[in-house]
Amino acid sequence: MYILQRIVMKILVCISKTPDTTAKITFNANNTKFNEEGVAFIINPSDEWYALVRALELKESLGGSVELISVGREDYDPVIRKALALGADGALRINSDTPDSYFVAAQIAHFASQGNYDLILTGKETIDYNGSGLGGMVAAMLDVPYVSLATKLDLSPAENQASFRREIEGGEEVGKVALPAVVSCMKGMAEQRIPNMRGIMAARTRPLRVEEPVEAPVLTEAVRFELPPPREGMTKVDPENMEELVRLLHEEAKVI
Repeated sequence: MYILQRIVMKILVCISKTPDTTAKITFNANNTKFNEEGVAFIINPSDEWYALVRALELKESLGGSVELISVGREDYDPVIRKALALGADGALRINSDTPDSYFVAAQIAHFASQGNYDLILTGKETIDYNGSGLGGMVAAMLDVPYVSLATKLDLSPAENQASFRREIEGGEEVGKVALPAVVSCMKGMAEQRIPNMRGIMAARTRPLRVEEPVEAPVLTEAVRFELPPPREGMTKVDPENMEELVRLLHEEAKVI
């Protein structure tokens, strides 16, 4: 008699709260802190659209579970609940401010090490600081392989490995990586999903665990933020006036 044992994959998705892409950006405290007044916050798009949705697709095809992890205060909870509404099974919020990427990575690595996850997914970067360093630091702290900027990802549980694709200069790289691993996800990994009413209702009862942070160093400090210079005005040209368009391109157009 043969007993077939299904291999259950555990996936952890790192999510962050970021300002809405349409938010007006200003700073206070002598330009050392982001001014959150009147700003709407969302799940970081790369975390949601690519990492989380691909994790859910893998869960739907292979079984297993998808859990969320985030570092932040109580104001992160609505964002986490939205991520749960998309279909994640549970979430952990580490109750702390986020002074720098190293501190956040240390928190995620510590708690992830206790969960025996097969795969940890992040977005390629957050849209506020665009650091793109979290995934690599988490992988280094856990001493597992890291794949950055993947556009495709599939799992082979029986072989304990994942296959991936990512864009490189002049082409595309195709490879395999042993599990457990950390992968940062970018455009091409999955398509955006919208939570349905059933998911929204279910998210209210899905577990959102809160843990206090572990001790970890803060290695960077924001000295000052500066807004980019305002864009110069544009010149409109009548589509019938091609001579004027050519003249402007020759004499006044600037290469950016």
